[in-house]
Amino acid sequence: MFIGHFAPAFVAAAVTPDRPRLGIYFLAAQLVDWAFFAFVLIGVEDLRIVPGITAMNPMDLYHMPYTHSLLGSAGFAAGFAVIVWLLTRDRVVGLLAGAVVLSHWLLDLLVHRPDLTLAGDPPKFGFGLWNYPAIEMPLELALTFGAMAFFISRTRGYVLPALVLALLLLALQAVNWFGPEPDEVTGALSYTGFFAFGLLTFAASWLGQKRRVKAQDGGLARKGGAV
Repeated sequence: MFIGHFAPAFVAAAVTPDRPRLGIYFLAAQLVDWAFFAFVLIGVEDLRIVPGITAMNPMDLYHMPYTHSLLGSAGFAAGFAVIVWLLTRDRVVGLLAGAVVLSHWLLDLLVHRPDLTLAGDPPKFGFGLWNYPAIEMPLELALTFGAMAFFISRTRGYVLPALVLALLLLALQAVNWFGPEPDEVTGALSYTGFFAFGLLTFAASWLGQKRRVKAQDGGLARKGGAV
């Protein structure tokens, strides 16, 4: 799961009154992977390349107890929720941001081989859809662009940023699916992840600044800026 992780971000932004905050939610969606690649760089967590370990992903994610355990993800979710609440002074935005962080583990559960844990130790979990591209690929696209369509339907504003973000999502997912597989784990793997997440978060922030959530059920949306 790569761009599929952003589906909850679109939904959260669509139900946030007036101010979509899409940049915050995009950061939340991949927060644990930001942390994972940082931890790999400093040797706290680890992975190895095992060609064929799944049909779609050669990474053996054998040691990631802090970022990809349910307990660890919940810790990141709670911490991020508090930070967002302190920055925005909006409890709802903080709670939604925390929920988006936690959604990462649940979506990974669908596609990973059994390498996710509850608290860092076995047993390990994963339904393994990475071994079934004919299921995983349309599912990921449907999640992402269905949620994006929901966001667009509930907001008003400029269309160009949405088109740019959609093209970036498609392009980076295509590289993820069809690009050359890494031969070994190097710092370049983490930096590539940082670049992809950062580029998409920047584009999402731009989109969030150019859209406003429509008034629902006859209610009036609050006035304000966007992040």
